[in-house]
Amino acid sequence: MHFPEGTSRLILITTVLLGLGAVGGWLAYRGGLPMPWMLGSLLASVALVTLIKPAPLESYRFPLKFRTFFVSLIGVMIGSQVSSDFLRLAAELPMTMSALALFVVLAHSGNALIFRRIGGYDRATAFYSGTPGGLMESILLGEASGADTRILTSQQFLRIIFVITLLPLGLSLWLGHPVGSAAGLTLGGADTTPLTFAALGTIILTGVAGLSIAKVIRLPAGQMTGPLLLTGAASSAGLLDIHVPFWMISGAQVVIGVSLGLRFQGMDAKLLRRSAWLSFLSVCFMLLLGSAFAVLLHYATDLAFLHLFISFAPGGVTEMSVIALSLAANPALVSLHHVARILMTVIELSLMSKWLGLRA
Repeated sequence: MHFPEGTSRLILITTVLLGLGAVGGWLAYRGGLPMPWMLGSLLASVALVTLIKPAPLESYRFPLKFRTFFVSLIGVMIGSQVSSDFLRLAAELPMTMSALALFVVLAHSGNALIFRRIGGYDRATAFYSGTPGGLMESILLGEASGADTRILTSQQFLRIIFVITLLPLGLSLWLGHPVGSAAGLTLGGADTTPLTFAALGTIILTGVAGLSIAKVIRLPAGQMTGPLLLTGAASSAGLLDIHVPFWMISGAQVVIGVSLGLRFQGMDAKLLRRSAWLSFLSVCFMLLLGSAFAVLLHYATDLAFLHLFISFAPGGVTEMSVIALSLAANPALVSLHHVARILMTVIELSLMSKWLGLRA
């Protein structure tokens, strides 16, 4: 098969990057790190673009549609976990959603103060760097408002990286034993589950159909929530019985990790150090705030503290949903709250930006 020169180069570079990410994921897995395939591939990618800085990557952009497809696989797997038991939680949701709305306002306000008073950022950069969700929305709106996009991008991605690193490690220390991937848990179906061509086709078609639906109705984080909602509805109704294999979910994590790491291209060490310690401070603040909400809601609703804590942790939808799977929490409940957090953040951004006189 003959590809145009530009396409051949894109395929070659992408293949090499994914190979490097797979090696990083394997090393992280062997080292017992939490979320090894995602975290290992992300760290390998970051090291490549910040330390080695190969010339071919200067004009390279990770193929978005390729990443979107693998994100949809995670959505399919999470949706396959939905059952009629999840529907019984609906009576508790008004209280948790109200608390989540308050969390978004308090987290954003506290972060803006951290970045403004301690970090010395201008108003627009501090405001959009401090959002507890809506990564792409925050970057785009911040750029339109005159924020420093380098700082804004690094703060938003470091938020996710610190959360997916600190949360499993912190839970392991708190529980006194390894949790999630570090404890040997897997994210997909058991390796003994046979995967027929029909089953593989069902997984792929469900993911593609979910992506199409999300695009039509403009779902937030639709690359995952579309497949998730479609699979969840079909699974809870007994129409589908999908088991996504471990190797497929691990591969999806490598793709996501590599694409996240490439976002750090062109950022110097001084900027990264400054952004890193401010992001660490911000994430610790949000995790403490989220844990306080989780404790209160645990006693008010009898929902598990672990499930609530992960639901309020300020990571990306995809990454936090995978953490929920890895920690054997309720991934559907977690995903629902993180989708709501993005919606609430976008609404709050629109209202607050006008109130503060920003140009967004």
